[in-house]
Amino acid sequence: MGVTLSEKAATHVANYLTKRGKGVGLRLGVRTTGCSGMAYKLEFVDEISDEDLVFESNGVKVFVDAKSLPYLDGMELDFAREGLSEGFKFNNPNVKDQCGCGESFNV
Repeated sequence: MGVTLSEKAATHVANYLTKRGKGVGLRLGVRTTGCSGMAYKLEFVDEISDEDLVFESNGVKVFVDAKSLPYLDGMELDFAREGLSEGFKFNNPNVKDQCGCGESFNV
């Protein structure tokens, strides 16, 4: 299945990479933290690692490490603006529960 980006998220990432002047895509992963157990981590990728699994979605490369993939497989990353706030939304079918603040989740 892999990981996908919505059209809005892909446009946002592509625009940011252009402004930044470097980068080959976006890395998604998970780390252990928070009240529910795991949190997402995002970073722009300048160099590809041998451990990276690469997916392409709406013209943007998405990099995921093998340890994170079971927690992210099938997820769509979206980008939304709501009033004065904007940010990524994680539409992850693997999530069973998340904390009240939305910062962490468990599967």
